[in-house]
Amino acid sequence: MIPSFFIILDKLPLNQNGKVDRKQLPSPNFSLSTILSPDKSDTPFNQFEERILTIWCQVLHSNQNHIVRTASFFSVGGHSLLFIQLYHHYQSVFNFDAHTLSIAPFLQQPTICQHSQLLQTVIMNNIKPTQWNTLHINEGVASFAQERIFLDEQVRFSGDIAVYNELITLQIVQGSLSFNRLLQAFRYVLHKHKILRTSLMFNNDNSSLKQCITDIHKTPTITLNRTFKNENELQDIIYQTTINPNLFDLSTGYVFHAEILRHRISLNENENNNELIMNSDVLLTAFHHAAFDRSSRSIFFNDLCFAYNTNAILIEDDESLQYIDYSIHERLMDMTISREFWYLQLEEYNLAYRLLLPVDRQRVSNDHRSSSASVTQISFDNEISQSFLDYASMHHVTPFQLGLTMLYAFLFKLTHGDNDLCISCLNANRHKTELQNIMGMFVSTLPYRVQLDPHWSFDDLVENVREKCLSILEHSYYPLQHILANLHINQSNISFLETMYDFITISSHNDEVSLDGAAFKHVSLEQSFEVAKFDFMLMFVYNPILENNRLSFRLTCSHDLFDETTVTNIGQRLEYCFQQVFSSNQAINRDDTCVTSISKISLILPEETQEMEHVIFCRQPHIINEAPASFAQIRLWRNESIHFTRYITQVPVYNMSFVYHLHSHHTLPIQHLRQAIRLIMKKHHSLRTSIILPTQNNQLMQQIIDINDHSRQLFTFIESAYTTHEQLSHIIHEEKYNPQLFNLAQGLVFRCHIVYYKRISSNHLLSNKDVIIFNFHHAVFDYLSMNIFLHDLNQA
Repeated sequence: MIPSFFIILDKLPLNQNGKVDRKQLPSPNFSLSTILSPDKSDTPFNQFEERILTIWCQVLHSNQNHIVRTASFFSVGGHSLLFIQLYHHYQSVFNFDAHTLSIAPFLQQPTICQHSQLLQTVIMNNIKPTQWNTLHINEGVASFAQERIFLDEQVRFSGDIAVYNELITLQIVQGSLSFNRLLQAFRYVLHKHKILRTSLMFNNDNSSLKQCITDIHKTPTITLNRTFKNENELQDIIYQTTINPNLFDLSTGYVFHAEILRHRISLNENENNNELIMNSDVLLTAFHHAAFDRSSRSIFFNDLCFAYNTNAILIEDDESLQYIDYSIHERLMDMTISREFWYLQLEEYNLAYRLLLPVDRQRVSNDHRSSSASVTQISFDNEISQSFLDYASMHHVTPFQLGLTMLYAFLFKLTHGDNDLCISCLNANRHKTELQNIMGMFVSTLPYRVQLDPHWSFDDLVENVREKCLSILEHSYYPLQHILANLHINQSNISFLETMYDFITISSHNDEVSLDGAAFKHVSLEQSFEVAKFDFMLMFVYNPILENNRLSFRLTCSHDLFDETTVTNIGQRLEYCFQQVFSSNQAINRDDTCVTSISKISLILPEETQEMEHVIFCRQPHIINEAPASFAQIRLWRNESIHFTRYITQVPVYNMSFVYHLHSHHTLPIQHLRQAIRLIMKKHHSLRTSIILPTQNNQLMQQIIDINDHSRQLFTFIESAYTTHEQLSHIIHEEKYNPQLFNLAQGLVFRCHIVYYKRISSNHLLSNKDVIIFNFHHAVFDYLSMNIFLHDLNQA
């Protein structure tokens, strides 16, 4: 990738580990950044660009002062959810659809200047979009999304527990509601959105799923027979409603359920007044997923609030596009190109292969699942959350794409190097302007396959995932059923459908409910009551309105396969992966995303590393400290002692020196080397063993020096410098032949000599021209020992 912003520094700030200290790097002013030439950033907006700037400001809820024509949308406060809103604004204002100009090129070229050029092609070509209008029908074939949900519920799950009951629970914290006005408002919404009263029936004659609009909105009901005393009872009611298989009846069109849960205290205060819904009471609304998706939430509450606050009267609008119309229109689309695209995406992929996840149990493929879940949730601090968003902005990727990249890197490590990864992702699939204000189930489930190279850096993987996501956007409307049918497989036994990823961005305007002054708070289902729709589902949530923990993830796995402790452990390892990529904490070895291979990302938690170091490198308490010297040690000691006389001038030298230097472009922090040597000294007692001859028994003894005895020197560590080759040769010769370097009686039998080129490094980093000399006394070391030493040095 070509950088889009440069800052010139005199030198890079380094931390104590010798790595670039990212926390001390100056922060660029992204609002002034350009992805074009810098001299264009100050160019005034032309008239057309002014129109685009106005749209940006409307979407961003921002003023125009800090936005320049070459600034990326993501660098001025934008995120993926807002970008989709921006694209829909463009479609509405400039009258085009996704087939004329998809969202992908806007994401690839995310500036006002570039958006201007893209939109001017629409105007110049004068391509009018195909408008979808109402078909004035009450019966028709179900949509592809409805088919998928209906069949999935029948095939994968037993009928004992529901998995597609979508609940929204609001508790009144201020004010009150009128029961009759609320009932009238529900009647208005059900009348307007016919999908909330549409039945689904399987036609055995032609093996198709049929939908039919009913009139049950004329007699809507609000259930009012359950009460709760405390939070635990409320959570139990919510959970029982979530899994209640009899809550809905698709065959009759009962796909929407409204209920008031009375708090017993407020019930006692108003026991004779059912008209008022009081403080602490709960408004529970539920939808079957075949009639409702996440984008429908804001549509529902906007219309509910309008109807309640204005006492809106039902007006028949036969010209409004309904969900049943969409179901017909989508089947008339030309999907030839998309069929070819998806066939190539999964060509030669082993569809029967299952990811080697660390499951605790196996499930027989034809078993119905229980929907019981094992869940863990992790929230990131503001530093990591901001680092995540900054990275996404700098690399022109959406948070969805960056989160997906993290999942791929994590699964690659978790599955021990599986590099052909295919998982499922959710797409809103509202690809036409006419679909933005229609309630219904539009979401498509699509396979995202990546064949990663283990040598890729994290930046490389991000770029590949970005290109993958942009290419899929062009064909996101293609139904999963067709993808599988083209490959001659059925939906019930595909492994990638069991591994799901999603990223939710909470807008500050999401689900705002204002019913005549009454204030609400959302009541979420507690973690222990989660329902597992898939074997493994990772969902990121970004909530910019929170002061802390704006970014979090929830990992929900099927309890049929995973124990709670296993899922918690997986979540902790994923969190540690995040820290290695995005944290500036010096205690964590942060990876260089531009250079370091994704293979180097570690799943071993810091506390596990410490435990392994303790087992591998720490001396066990039951080992003795003193013993007679070995025969080899006695022989060497005697040779040295005999020759150290005034009659002998030829002194045998038992120095064993080994000379090393780094590969080109590699560096090594001195602190890391010192720490590694100290761990080796802990493990190998011989490297801190003295050899002495006590006067009382005249037997040569060896004695281990306590690693915690800070009064004694354990080994010699020296630094020097050379300029010429002759100087270096002299230093190496001294290490090899100087008999004064060691002291067996004091246990100084190992030394490390660092020889810098020209001068001792001020940043404590070794480079390829520097030299490392490891030197051992032969009384505690032989040539075969060097292989062990190097192995443990790498491990340490």
